[in-house]
Amino acid sequence: MNHFEKIQQTIGIQFTNLDLLKEALTHRSYLNENPKWGVPHNERLEFLGDAVLELVVTEYLFHTYPQSPEGELTSIRAALVNYQILARIADSIKMHSSILLSRGEAKDTARAKEVILANAFESLIGAIYLDQGYAAAAKFITDQVLSHSADIVANNLHKDPKSHLQEIVQEKHKVTPRYVVLGEEGPDHNKIFEIGVYFGETFAARGKGFSKQEAEIESAKNALKKFEV
Repeated sequence: MNHFEKIQQTIGIQFTNLDLLKEALTHRSYLNENPKWGVPHNERLEFLGDAVLELVVTEYLFHTYPQSPEGELTSIRAALVNYQILARIADSIKMHSSILLSRGEAKDTARAKEVILANAFESLIGAIYLDQGYAAAAKFITDQVLSHSADIVANNLHKDPKSHLQEIVQEKHKVTPRYVVLGEEGPDHNKIFEIGVYFGETFAARGKGFSKQEAEIESAKNALKKFEV
């Protein structure tokens, strides 16, 4: 059984046009080493799949949370379709072993691999939409993505962690969280920042990221988990 057959079995969808599935799983870098592969890379399908994903998620949230204002619905949607969530979902359906990459891309950083996985997942949605229609694509999104929505809302994962932490700390401790760079590592093009968040003079938690903003968000998330605030 090749990996195209495996992924169809995993997701429970048999493609009429197998070239659409092959295209969805073909990263741009693969064509550099295999110019005669026969199908294009997946970026056009990703463009289409992103739009289908956004529509299905938006329609679901609109009907499921009738009392929620537009701003909150936007935040929930953003939490559901961010690249880290989509990468985890893609990983759960074994897409990591099916995506066709160049040898160089296959050795890339964990973060770059997450982005590739998330993009391929959107490409797969685009391929399902073209091959099977809107209803099949919507069912796939419902099964794979919308199943996470209740958890995101129940645990306030849709709220910006820094804003959420600030609200709670100001209310409980009457101070504003402050963020301090604790260290930097790695080359300039791939630097990792470590940032600590403090409540007044009290150290609360630390986080790492590929930018100061990303590290601040991670430290805020870790503070929320640590103190269950």
